[in-house]
Amino acid sequence: MATLPRSPVFLAIVVLLVVAEWLWRTRIARRGYDVGAAAASLGVAVGSILLKPLTAGVTAAVFSAASGLAPIHLPIDDWRVWAAGFVLVEFVYYWFHRWSHTVRWLWASHSVHHSPSEFTLPAAIRLGWTGVLSGGWLLFVPLVIAGFPPVVIAALLAFNLSYQFFLHTEAVGRLGPLEQVLNTPSHHRVHHASNLEYLDRNFGGVLIVFDRLFGTFSEEHPETSPRYGLVHPNPSKNPITISLAEWRRLLADAGKARTVSDLANTLVGRP
Repeated sequence: MATLPRSPVFLAIVVLLVVAEWLWRTRIARRGYDVGAAAASLGVAVGSILLKPLTAGVTAAVFSAASGLAPIHLPIDDWRVWAAGFVLVEFVYYWFHRWSHTVRWLWASHSVHHSPSEFTLPAAIRLGWTGVLSGGWLLFVPLVIAGFPPVVIAALLAFNLSYQFFLHTEAVGRLGPLEQVLNTPSHHRVHHASNLEYLDRNFGGVLIVFDRLFGTFSEEHPETSPRYGLVHPNPSKNPITISLAEWRRLLADAGKARTVSDLANTLVGRP
C-alpha cells in the first residue's frame, strides 16, 4: 500500500539498525543471517520505489475526489483532528490488514510481505507491488469523505508503516506493560508465524488494542517458537517471482472456475 519514507535521517537509522541486527544475529545470538533473502527483500523494495509514482498518483486522485464529496472539512492544524485520525486510521488499518489475510484478492499482494522465512529487519521492506490493484487502500476513503484532510490520512499511514519497520526483529524481547497497548516485536513475530496456533493473529499497526477487542490477539509462547514464512513456502530469491507468485496461482485457479460462484469464491474467498 505504501513504501517506507525516504528521508535521509530515517534511512540512516534503518541502515544502522540493519547492520546492528546482523552483528547481533551472527556474533552474539549465533542464529545466522540469510544475506540472499535480505538482498531479495531489497530487490522487492526497489520495485516498490519504482512503482511509487503510479501508486501515489492513483491514491492521491481518489483521495482528492473523495475530499470533494466531504460535507465538512476538518482543520489540519487542530491536534484533535490528528488524535482522532490516528485512532480511526488504526481501526481501519486493522480491518484492512485482517482482510488482507482472509480475502484472496488482497492476499495476492500482501503474501509478498509474509514470504521471508527469516524474521529480520529487511523483511519489513518486502512489500507487494500490486497494492493499488488489490484496492484495500480504498477502505480509507470513507475517512476522507468524513472530512479528514487527505494529507492527515497519508501522514498517519506513513507513520504506521514506519513504526512497523522496527517490529521485524528477533533481537527485542517482550516490553512489559507496553505489550498491552502497542504492537511490539513479540506480537509481530506471532503475526508473521505460519504455525497453526499463531496463524492470522495480531493485525494491528501501531496498536494491539483492536486485536484484543475483536478476538484476533495471541501472545508469543516460549514453548512454541514461530516458524516464519508462508504455509506453502516460496523459496525464490527473485524479486519478480516473489512479487507475482500468488497472482499467478490466483489467476490459474480462476481459469479453472466453471461457474460465477466458483470464480467469486476463488477471487474473494479465503486464501
